[in-house]
Amino acid sequence: MHPRRALLYMPGDDMRKIQKAATLGVDCICMDMEDGVAINRKEEARRTIAEALQSVNFRNAEKLARINPIGSGLEVDDLKLVLPFRPDGIVVPKVETPEQVHQVDAAISAAELAQDWQHNSIALIVLIETALGIVNLKEIASSTRRLQALIFGSEDLTADIGAERTRDGWEIFYARSAVVTHAAAYGLQAIDMVHIDFQDDEGLRLEAIQGAQMGYSGKQVIHPNQVRIVQEAFTPNPEAVAQAKRIVEAFQKHQQSGLGAFALEGKMIDAPIVKAAERLLARAGL
Repeated sequence: MHPRRALLYMPGDDMRKIQKAATLGVDCICMDMEDGVAINRKEEARRTIAEALQSVNFRNAEKLARINPIGSGLEVDDLKLVLPFRPDGIVVPKVETPEQVHQVDAAISAAELAQDWQHNSIALIVLIETALGIVNLKEIASSTRRLQALIFGSEDLTADIGAERTRDGWEIFYARSAVVTHAAAYGLQAIDMVHIDFQDDEGLRLEAIQGAQMGYSGKQVIHPNQVRIVQEAFTPNPEAVAQAKRIVEAFQKHQQSGLGAFALEGKMIDAPIVKAAERLLARAGL
């Protein structure tokens, strides 16, 4: 599964910004046809994304396209015009039911079959950003094997439940926790909320670190200046990696000796700690 420490949104109707994003070393570039594009520019966004998928050197960045919501009347054309040029994944906003996921899954499967591409070679990522989406998380998270990640959309959720958005974020804490928990339960990545103040570097850094501590594997970003801060926050530091390696190596050694829990550097190590160490090494790409 592709690393998604930072998922950068770029307006799909702006080729210059898409080309710039490809030079940033960001894990994922999401070319947007939804919120980042005016209603009278949707067709231009589709054409621009199709052109970008053919002509832009994205280097190691994952190429994603965000369609308009299911039922908007726009999503069918979004998929029809973009899928033939093989994005790495489709991002679906405002998902509330598994049936919406199945609808997009079927459209992608048809494109893969028509082009003789490998089944499930195009990823599916969904945004959970409404109260109903939170309530139906179990069904959404288990809806299809194509699904690779859940994205938490805090701003739309806040509006949907009628809450007041605060810096502390207690009004969204339950939903934020529910998304990362369901992602873990079903073997999916969890991508955290946007920090909308793109001039607040310290707030972004602290929020990204908190997301990583909660178990998120990455974060949405809306400005190129946010990329470095976020990717650093979701990259385990060398000391943590070295410690995790020692734990896993000691565990393997003690398992061979028929021992379960054991002491290492003055601390008791058991299965949950070993599992956490293995997850950290996976995040580090080891």
